[in-house]
Amino acid sequence: MTKIISTHSYRGGTGKSNVTANIAASLALRGHKVGIVDTDIQSPGIHTLFHVDLNTVTHTLNNYLWGYCGIKDTVLDITDGVKGPDGEPSITGPGKVFFIPSSIKTGDIARIVKEMYDVEALNRGFMEFCDTMDLDYLLIDTHPGVNEETLLSIAVSDTLLLILRPDIQDYQGTAVTLELARKLEVPQLFLIVNKALETFDFQDLSQRIFSNYRTPVAAVLPLSTDLIQIGSTGLIRTLHPDHAFTRSIETIADSIE
Repeated sequence: MTKIISTHSYRGGTGKSNVTANIAASLALRGHKVGIVDTDIQSPGIHTLFHVDLNTVTHTLNNYLWGYCGIKDTVLDITDGVKGPDGEPSITGPGKVFFIPSSIKTGDIARIVKEMYDVEALNRGFMEFCDTMDLDYLLIDTHPGVNEETLLSIAVSDTLLLILRPDIQDYQGTAVTLELARKLEVPQLFLIVNKALETFDFQDLSQRIFSNYRTPVAAVLPLSTDLIQIGSTGLIRTLHPDHAFTRSIETIADSIE
């Protein structure tokens, strides 16, 4: 049975998509079949991390939600997009990464904002994606904030990864999202602190976050110059396998595997 994992943040700019993509790569490198859905339909971006040129893609999640195609028509095998420092694919074993992108066309994004879509169709698409590709894990990259799509993604999840920065606004928003997740009875909740300055005491920060929220902290991820230099052109998990960020991603994978 597929384990469904949603990554979410109350505000934008937390690095949610980057964390999602790196976790997906980590699980695939362990031999798992992993699916990713970019449901951040208003501002999609996870495709760049896997070198996907959406200008060459015929069907996206938008097309499925509007009834123009089936969910399986939107699935891309992006396993070879997980590249190492030599530019070659990093996954050579049984692991796979499948991806359903959202459209980056201005008209498509504007239509979603104006007309919205059938949220139940999204749920059916999740389930069909899992069954069709026989996934071990489905990672849902959500839209920041709280809306109908977010609540659905949280409700169907086995694990919710809530990403926050060490910032007072993130702290307050995370408390709201945690309350919703507990009401929806998500089986497993983890906090991930991202973009922590390397001068911080990570153990102390983790303990303070846990004390405030009474929720396990899966990892504290550093804000490093290496990550800034990579930008969104690849995955630090495979480009820098010995990096502190990579070690923390592996810790998160250990927690959800």
